[in-house]
Amino acid sequence: MIDFEEEIERFKPSLDVEEVEDAIVKSDLTDMTDIMMELIKERGERDL
Repeated sequence: MIDFEEEIERFKPSLDVEEVEDAIVKSDLTDMTDIMMELIKERGERDL
């Protein structure tokens, strides 16, 4: 039988997962809202 408590104690997360996690958190992701806000801002500046 698998001793889950023992397995949990020995568990060490993969460094790859932690590195990916850091990269995702630190990345500057532009979504559609950001793009639309930039377009509205540019249009407002042009209309002045």
